[in-house]
Amino acid sequence: MATPVAASDLAARTDRTFAVLAAYVKLTKPRIIELLLITTVPAMFLAASGVPKLSLVVATLIGGTGAAGGANAINQYLDRDIDQLMRRTKHRPLPEHTIPPANALVFGLALAVGSFAFLAFTTGLLAAWLALSAVAFYAVIYTMWLKRRTVQNIVVGGAAGAVPVLVGWAAVTGRVGAPALGLFAIVFLWTPPHFWALSLVYREDYAAAGVPMLPVVVGVDRTVRQMWWYAVVLVAATLLFVPIGRMGFTYDAAAAGLGAWFLLSIWKLRRAVSHRRAMQVFRVSIGYLTLLFAAVALDAFLRRAV
Repeated sequence: MATPVAASDLAARTDRTFAVLAAYVKLTKPRIIELLLITTVPAMFLAASGVPKLSLVVATLIGGTGAAGGANAINQYLDRDIDQLMRRTKHRPLPEHTIPPANALVFGLALAVGSFAFLAFTTGLLAAWLALSAVAFYAVIYTMWLKRRTVQNIVVGGAAGAVPVLVGWAAVTGRVGAPALGLFAIVFLWTPPHFWALSLVYREDYAAAGVPMLPVVVGVDRTVRQMWWYAVVLVAATLLFVPIGRMGFTYDAAAAGLGAWFLLSIWKLRRAVSHRRAMQVFRVSIGYLTLLFAAVALDAFLRRAV
């Protein structure tokens, strides 16, 4: 029979193990991964002109999760110095010293390499290379180069978050077609107003960390104006996608209605800038992208069923 001291030590070791495991999961930024994957599956529906093979969807999601998780872990390794200076990031595993930095880097690289091998085996080399290119772009081009050097960091760096639609399309078709590039453009244009809304809320944090996010460099008013014009171009791109993707009424109606919703949220922010309204725009932007891509999948499914 275990002594009270032994039982207490076992419980403490178990708690530490779970805390470390949870920290490794946190390194992958699961909430960001969810957002990336909700664009992948609809792209696969459109590429398949209906419902893609379940096994292919599962394999693509597993590989995509590994690639995105690896990129996020490497990002946190590289940003560990500034993460400890910001309210939004100071509770991440590396600033809290839950995981040694070297372990986080090895974990991220292992996920990236493992996801490449898995995707190459299950979905094809093109999808695997596209996923690996997104990891490299996010870690090297965005995190190491753009983020700390230019106000255009999230504009150019946002391309990494648009690659999953290409991965999904390539997994189904073995190539990258014009509709896939159209979806890529939609996510690419969506990223700046989405992230700038959050950076308005944490403007002081970015300033303290020396990161030249747009609100820090040009001020709040100019940032909101740029968000507005990016959103206008984004909504126009979603409507131009109708002939490119040969979309039906379901997508047409969703693109118009959701676009009006997103624009209205930013217009309200323009009229009265506040942290509360900026966070509302951030949340609306997530709902907007989620529902828009759900409409892509539903449109493809309904047109196949008719």
